[in-house]
Amino acid sequence: MGSNYNDGETNDHVIDLWKVDTERLASMHLKISENPKLLCRAAGRRSCCIFRVPQSLIEVNGKAYQPRIVSIGPYHRGQPRLNMIEEHKYRYLGSLLCRTQTKGLGLEELLKSIASLESEARECYSETINLDSHEFIEMMVLDGCFIIELFRKVANLVPFETDDPLVTMAWILPFFYRDFLKLENQIPFFILQRLFELSKLPDEKSTLTLSSLAVEFFNNSSLVLSATATEMKGNHLLDLIRSSLIPKTEPKTKRVTTSTPTHVIHCVSKLRRAGIKITQSKNREITFLDLTFRHGVIEMPTITMDDFMTSFLLNCVAFEQCHSGCSMHFTTYVTLLDCLINTYRDVEYLCERNIIENHFGTEGEVAHFINNAGKDVAVDLDLCYLSELFNEVHSYYRNSLHVQWASFKYTYFDTPWSFISALAALILLILTIAQTYFAAYQYFGPQNIG
Repeated sequence: MGSNYNDGETNDHVIDLWKVDTERLASMHLKISENPKLLCRAAGRRSCCIFRVPQSLIEVNGKAYQPRIVSIGPYHRGQPRLNMIEEHKYRYLGSLLCRTQTKGLGLEELLKSIASLESEARECYSETINLDSHEFIEMMVLDGCFIIELFRKVANLVPFETDDPLVTMAWILPFFYRDFLKLENQIPFFILQRLFELSKLPDEKSTLTLSSLAVEFFNNSSLVLSATATEMKGNHLLDLIRSSLIPKTEPKTKRVTTSTPTHVIHCVSKLRRAGIKITQSKNREITFLDLTFRHGVIEMPTITMDDFMTSFLLNCVAFEQCHSGCSMHFTTYVTLLDCLINTYRDVEYLCERNIIENHFGTEGEVAHFINNAGKDVAVDLDLCYLSELFNEVHSYYRNSLHVQWASFKYTYFDTPWSFISALAALILLILTIAQTYFAAYQYFGPQNIG
C-alpha cells in the first residue's frame, strides 16, 4: 500500500512560543501605577465640583458650555479667542491693589494666602491640572480678583474708570453673566471668599458678603433672586446661583414603595384634552422651579427664555449630572418641560398663559431647545422633587370620566369656530328631528286614523 510519507521521514511539528515584549510589559505596569488624568479618582468625591461637561451633552447642545469672551479657571485658559478680556484682568487686578496697598496688602500677600489653599483647590477639578504651583496660584489670584473687582464696580462700591470698555460697550456684560455661570469656567468659591475678605476695606459695610455681591450682579440678568440668596454659599458661582433658586419648602422625596414606577406626563395638548389646565402661578415670592398641581390645575411660575437662561439651564443640568452631592432640581425641571413640550403649539400655549416669556426665538426654536436639553440626562423620577406631581397628573389623566367630558369640551368648545360648528350641527339635528316628527304626525295624525 502507498503511504503519504516517505520511509524514514518524521512528522515534526514546531511550536513557536510567544515571547513577551519587555518594553510593552513595562509600559503596562507603568499605566497600572498611574492615576487617571482626564477623570481623576477624586472626581467622585463631594469636594470635586468643577467638571468637564460630558461629551454626550456637548454633542446635543454644541457650544453652550464654552465661554464666549472670558476664561475663568484652567479648562479654557490660554485660548487665543479669549485673550481680549485676559488683558483687562491685569488692569482690574491693578485697580484692586491700588486700594489694598493702603492697608499694607500687596500682590505678594495675595499669592501667599492662596498658596495655602492650592492643594484643596486642585481637588475641586475633575481633571488633573497640568500647571505648576506658580502658574496655578497666579491664575487663581488673577481670575478671582477680576471677578470680585467687577462685582464691586457693578454694585457701585468702586467706580468704573472713565470710558471703561467693559461697561460702556453694551454687549460685554451680558456675556459675563453667561460665562461666569458655565460649569467648565469656575474657580472654587472658597478661593473667591478668601480674596474677598483680604481685599475688603475698613469703610465697607461689615454685613456685605460675597454672596450678596454675586446675587446683585446676576440680578441684572433675566434671573430674579430673592434676598435670602445673599446668605447662601456654594461650591462655586454656578452652584451658588443654582442653589438660590431651589425651593425652600418642598415635598419630601422618598422612594415610592409600590411596584408602580413614577410616570412621565403627557404634552400640553394631550393634557388639555384631558381637562388638565396649566396656569401661571400668582405667587411672586417663589422661583420657576416651584410647581404645584391641585384640582386638575398645574400652576407654574413664569420663566424667561433668552440666551442667558438657556445657557444657565444647560450648565446647571450638566453640574447635577456630574456632582455626586447635589440634588437634581434643574434636571427634573428640564425633564418636566421636555414632557410638556412636543411642538411649537405647546410653547405657543405656555406663552399665551405667561408661563414662558420668550426672548429666545420662535416657538419652534424654544421647543427644539427644550427637547434637546432633556436628551441624554439621567434622573430618578421616584426620588425627584416633582415625583408627587408627576404621579398626581398621571392619575388625573387616567380618570376616564372627566377625561371623556374634557375631551368633548376640547373638541367642540375650545375655540369660537368649533363652538359655532357644534351649535350649527345641534340646530340642524333639532330641525331634522322636528321635521321628522311633524311629517310623522301628519301621516299618523288623529284625522288620518279616523
